[in-house]
Amino acid sequence: MSFESDFLVDRRRIRRKLTFWRAISALVVIAAVIGLTAALAPSARQAITGSEAIARVKIEGLIRSNDERVAALERLGKSKAAAVIVHINSPGGTTAGAEQLFDALTRLKAKKPLVVVVEGLAASGGYIAALASDHIIAQQTSLVGSIGVLFQFPNFSELLKTVGVKVEEVKSAPLKAAPNGYEPTSPEARAALDALVKDSFAWFKGLVKTRRQMDEAALQVVSDGRVFTGRQAVGLKLIDELGDEKTAVKWLQAQNKIKGELPVRDYKLSPRFSDMTFLRTATEATLRALGLETFARIVGGSGVGGVAERLELEGMLALWQPAGSN
Repeated sequence: MSFESDFLVDRRRIRRKLTFWRAISALVVIAAVIGLTAALAPSARQAITGSEAIARVKIEGLIRSNDERVAALERLGKSKAAAVIVHINSPGGTTAGAEQLFDALTRLKAKKPLVVVVEGLAASGGYIAALASDHIIAQQTSLVGSIGVLFQFPNFSELLKTVGVKVEEVKSAPLKAAPNGYEPTSPEARAALDALVKDSFAWFKGLVKTRRQMDEAALQVVSDGRVFTGRQAVGLKLIDELGDEKTAVKWLQAQNKIKGELPVRDYKLSPRFSDMTFLRTATEATLRALGLETFARIVGGSGVGGVAERLELEGMLALWQPAGSN
């Protein structure tokens, strides 16, 4: 009996040690992958300041406040880049993040000739970013617009009622922390949110009106929340021209913004980790090789709470969300 007990104790000890060393090995390999990625990633300044060129900047995915991106754009403004082509492929994000990006691109435009190319989508906050440019180019089938804002929040009051749970709270005023999602939204709270949405919407429309030089009639047509194809957007004055990056280069040449044939080179807004897809894939594969399937699923975004797929946006949103995307 004693022998069996000792055997079980030893087995558990070995298992704990194995788990510990697996975790240590995973951390070491992940650190090595990060170091290798950082070493192999071309520095933005090395790519641009070494010789005169046109900088290619990509704005992709959800837009949130990002101080690192702002700092990178400021460095670009001080570089030897002859001009900047901003490629946008984004459904938008938070209004605060879009405003921050718009301001950063506007400051960059004051130092460098800047043109925007819409690759697939420049909706809501993505379109706010595009408005920083004096010239917007899009492909014929690109989607542009979705001028509007929204405030979303889940409400669990009916679910809590079903399971018999009641959330108690004491607050200083009726609208403090409203809406809270644990009780039906009061008319007062809904009116307060409506005022926030209308105020931000007015700011968005004012930006479009000023930057695209629209009258009220034209503005009303494009500000009902719809997206438009590039072909439609030209006639509606949301963009200036149909085309791609080559079209952007020709426009810079025609406007005497650049001289001669200059190469277009990538400028990474996050130069230390320029290829997060590679980094995530390598890390996921490493974790799976070490038998840490749960962590691999989280990193890869396929599990509950996957960091790659489930980005939480808080606050007022300028975001295009097709039906069924929630």
